Amino acid sequence: MRRRTFTLAALAAGTALPGTAAWSADGFPNKPLKLIVGFAAGGGADVLTRIIAEGLAKQLGQQVIVENRPGADGVLAAQATSSAKPDGYTLLMGTNTAMVAAPTLRPTPPYDPFKAFTPISSAGQFSMFLVVPTSLPVKSVNELLALVASKPGALNSASSNSASELAMLQLLGDRKVVNARYKGDMQAMTDLLGGQIQMMFTTGTLAPGFVKEGRIRALVTLLPQRSALLPDVPTGGELGLGKLTITPWAGFFGPPGLPQAITERLSQELQNTLKRPEVHAQLVQQGFEGYGMSPAKFAEFFRALYDAFGATVREHNVKFE
Repeated sequence: MRRRTFTLAALAAGTALPGTAAWSADGFPNKPLKLIVGFAAGGGADVLTRIIAEGLAKQLGQQVIVENRPGADGVLAAQATSSAKPDGYTLLMGTNTAMVAAPTLRPTPPYDPFKAFTPISSAGQFSMFLVVPTSLPVKSVNELLALVASKPGALNSASSNSASELAMLQLLGDRKVVNARYKGDMQAMTDLLGGQIQMMFTTGTLAPGFVKEGRIRALVTLLPQRSALLPDVPTGGELGLGKLTITPWAGFFGPPGLPQAITERLSQELQNTLKRPEVHAQLVQQGFEGYGMSPAKFAEFFRALYDAFGATVREHNVKFE
């Protein structure tokens, strides 16, 4: 009781406690926050969002509720955030799928990501692996590409987002496979294990366990360096696959017009959350490299990734219907 009285008194006086940011004049936050993620429960993005939400709740002293809005490459979740009241209580765990791929690849972009959102902080980078079932007679990327070339249109790939789909297109070039779209990686993995799908790019949340059980084989990672989760899996650079340029990342966004004071407060608390030992340890276990940025740095980072992705799309003349 004494500690709680001191805390409230300090906050009322505008004094920052050790390890916390100073509260803004309106006492933000004074109710639970909602963190929207555009993918189904159980997938990589959902698991990571829940880890960060738990840490953020401890940082803020308020509940952070994760809301799943899967479908349409994360566009549904992004639109729900963009149309929310700009008061800091509705945030988006945005990935390159909704924030870069959807606006870049669609004939009619669902929104302008630089006008429809307020960048708050980066979250970090996903580890992603190209995996195949062990029943498929291939043990390397070159063997997979040779098999695909020998059976044009006979093999199936899976994706749950446009970024993984584009990575597959970069890898395959003019080799033909039939791609199946899913709302989440877990559903796609189920069909891969069942033999209906022969290849997919999936996250470090799902791949390591199945690899260690001997049920799938990982052939390459999209990370610039080998992952500690699967250290035997080579990078695209090691294999001479310089055309694999997709960077799977995530960051936090708010609605447009989010006040600067609240944006800065949220950014600092998210950066502190990612540095919390228990959060960092859990993210590492999921193959996620967590790192935060100031709103200005994140906006610059976001623009650079958007421009690079667009250049790749134009170079390969990729068009999604």
